[in-house]
Amino acid sequence: MATARSGFESILLDRSWVSPQDLEKAHQRKKPGQEIADVLIDMGALEPQRLARALAQEYGLPFQAHIDAATLENDLVAKVPINYAKRNRLLPVSTDGATVTVAIADPANYEPLDDLHVLFGKPIQAVVAPAEVINEAINRAYDQAATTTAHDLMIDLEEDRLDLVASELASEPRDLLEADDAAPIIRLVNGLLSQAVKDRASDIHIEVFERELVVRFRVDGMLFDVLTPQKRFHAAIASRIKVMSGLNIAEKRLPQDGRIRLRIAGRDIDIRVSTIPTAYGERIVLRLLDRAQALVDVNLDRLGFSGDNLPKIERLIHQSHGIILATGPTGSGKTTTLYACLSRINSPEKNIITIEDPIEYQLHGVGQMQVSPKIDLTFANGLRSILRQDPDVIMVGEIRDSETAEIAIQAALTGHLVFSTLHTNDSFGALTRLIDMGIEPFLVSSSVIAVLAQRLVRVVCADCRQPYNPTEAELARIGLGGVRLTKPIYRPAGCKACRNTGYRGRSAITELMVVDDDVRSLVMQKADGSMIRRACTAKGMKLLRHDGADRIVAGQTTIEELLRVTQEEIA
Repeated sequence: MATARSGFESILLDRSWVSPQDLEKAHQRKKPGQEIADVLIDMGALEPQRLARALAQEYGLPFQAHIDAATLENDLVAKVPINYAKRNRLLPVSTDGATVTVAIADPANYEPLDDLHVLFGKPIQAVVAPAEVINEAINRAYDQAATTTAHDLMIDLEEDRLDLVASELASEPRDLLEADDAAPIIRLVNGLLSQAVKDRASDIHIEVFERELVVRFRVDGMLFDVLTPQKRFHAAIASRIKVMSGLNIAEKRLPQDGRIRLRIAGRDIDIRVSTIPTAYGERIVLRLLDRAQALVDVNLDRLGFSGDNLPKIERLIHQSHGIILATGPTGSGKTTTLYACLSRINSPEKNIITIEDPIEYQLHGVGQMQVSPKIDLTFANGLRSILRQDPDVIMVGEIRDSETAEIAIQAALTGHLVFSTLHTNDSFGALTRLIDMGIEPFLVSSSVIAVLAQRLVRVVCADCRQPYNPTEAELARIGLGGVRLTKPIYRPAGCKACRNTGYRGRSAITELMVVDDDVRSLVMQKADGSMIRRACTAKGMKLLRHDGADRIVAGQTTIEELLRVTQEEIA
């Protein structure tokens, strides 16, 4: 930043925004070509807001502390490429018809202002704003520009003849919002991706039928229709997504899997792409993962663990050996829970290695191996190799067969802590499932130390939830019959914040079965899941519906939602 001037320094000193000692240290640390303001910021001696105020005073320009992205004029923003705006830390914010007001972090950088004068054909009025304020406004502004409404996209598609040449389809955008805005299909795909991120969608489904093409988002576990383009656009949309994910455009008869990594509104997004052939064309599913948000959410407290289960699982994951299993249907958050456990115990003293299919989160300090059936790198083969790496903790993405189960059990019996997932409906069925795989009961009973079953329930929207008095029959179905309630029970209503669904976000409800001597005895007798269940509940173990009922009483979810996700248990 070209601001190292005596006048600028005098302003900082006169206002006591920088001490003479810090200024002297900054000059001592300053390297050739480096500006004094940058050194002061790096030292923590100068706040960015004060830097911007000092620059505004030095250059006699207005100071703007905040930029409301909602009030920005899209026509102005659209004329300035996002890379140019970010590189020069500037953004056009408004126009009165005669002049264009531009927020800039460094008014000494006058050349971009001259460029904008030529671009807009009008005088430029500069205002000084903090760099981070401008950067955030840029991300929000270009996100708004990208998430064009479905109606506008469809009008553009109808008016354009879609002459998509190969060079257009082959252009790989480094940043999502840098793609050629002139190609309607590119804009449509980009708009869908941006809108999906904005709506917190976990998946985008592009489904082709005999007479129609449907695009749906999965938000909080539920699918919603968002767009119905004409079927004739299906091939172009599929080709665009295949190019972005590195798939074979010409291959339409076989399933394909690919990956896209994009930056959307300043956020790094990983997208897993899956295509399968159907009777009327290829069906495409894109699974979105916000890497930064995922790392924030991978925490036992944030996932919804509470009450007795949280201290129990904290104790279990610090054991030196044994198997901890997470069970539940696909999409119930099992892998996320195991990542949270690994994050909690991860330390320089532990060697943690995982084998996964696919690797969903990148965990710092953890060795992660991707399953690859094409080269015979299966869970079983990978697990054998991991055991030669002197691990303390192992995570196996899923126990799918007896071979993997046997190796995992042997690892647990030889001093390793093993985490894995298993597809069973409840915690009690996991032990009998291992026996059904051909594992000897004594091996199961001596290796498995706990089984966690979980479901994801939608959280009732705090902006529109409505208190009501449930019937005694409703309360009885969730185990609260005859209980005197001291807090209100809520039901969903629907508002703009939750897309009129009544829910926003999800949380885990859990049941944790600790394998004690009584459970081991039943396993040795080859008892079925129902017998193990009765023994555990007799000693006060909380089931999924009990944990869900606690969430209802706490105002976090609803009776309808709990019944939806635990119907097989309550029925």
